[in-house]
Amino acid sequence: MAQMNMIEAIRSALDVVMDKDPNVVALGQDIGYFGGVFRCTDGLQRKYGEHRVIDAPIAEGGIIGTAIGMGVNGLRPVAEIQFADYIYPGFDQIVSELARLRHRSCGEFFSPVTIRTPCGGGIRGGQTHSQSPEAIFAHISGIKTIMPSNPYDAKGLLISAIESDDPVVFFEPKRIYNGPFDGDPDRPAVSWASHPKGEVPEGHYTVPIGEAEVVQPGEELTIITYGTLVHVAVAAAKATGVAAEIVDVRSIFPLDVATLAASVNKTGRCLIAHEATRFGGYGAELAARIQKDCFWNLEAPISRIAGWDTPYPHAFEWQYFPGKKRMIAGIQNIMEVE
Repeated sequence: MAQMNMIEAIRSALDVVMDKDPNVVALGQDIGYFGGVFRCTDGLQRKYGEHRVIDAPIAEGGIIGTAIGMGVNGLRPVAEIQFADYIYPGFDQIVSELARLRHRSCGEFFSPVTIRTPCGGGIRGGQTHSQSPEAIFAHISGIKTIMPSNPYDAKGLLISAIESDDPVVFFEPKRIYNGPFDGDPDRPAVSWASHPKGEVPEGHYTVPIGEAEVVQPGEELTIITYGTLVHVAVAAAKATGVAAEIVDVRSIFPLDVATLAASVNKTGRCLIAHEATRFGGYGAELAARIQKDCFWNLEAPISRIAGWDTPYPHAFEWQYFPGKKRMIAGIQNIMEVE
């Protein structure tokens, strides 16, 4: 085991699979010589060469389209989109080509593309560097969507994604790239040296796609969340003293409904939290599933905490962000329902 933050764990995952399989290639803006804007690919071009770690032009549609062609022809491409906010120019390639290729070719062709992209706010990036579009991709049949919350899962899930024959969109919450964040805005956005790391195996291992994880057991309330807000939920539950069971979705799609339902059926209360805007957000799908499978055991209405239905603000980031104070209020409100 080694001590790694999420950046180091992602870099380790890429290193492990590229060493194991010469067909794995990486491409994206500034990922080679520069090592990526967050340094997730630092050193990989020097180790594996420019033909396997490819600096691409600023053309997201071209990056993803090229990756699809690589995948069809036997490679395992890992495409990086520098920020999730810039994935939209490649959206048509994902929806119209990548997601449908196996279906429309009756299984004759497939393209095992993994698309890595940093998502979420908390770094004062404003509206063009802070979006969380996971619900959009969860809606598209034919692709898997993942968002880890810790270094161990980040490495294991990324290896699973790259080795899968299905296309995967792999969201990386950049607020926790260098360590946990409890949702307190007074914590500096860039003060990485003292952030705690996690234990991560140095070699090859996988975390199964499609399995949620119970991060913290509890009897009074279930908090269903993922990404950065897993850490916020843990901090908020501790502050309230409520025995909350916190479930990390991890795999946005395919979704582990059984684990979520088992927790809510036990506790009788459910709070869903995500950073993306509330209306039409992924939490609505989670709420619908919980309502169907847990209706007779619910002791309070299902509640949601999310970002506001506005573009991501800069000056009012911490009012928008579902931080510790909002999470505490949500826990207290749902526990007051008799």
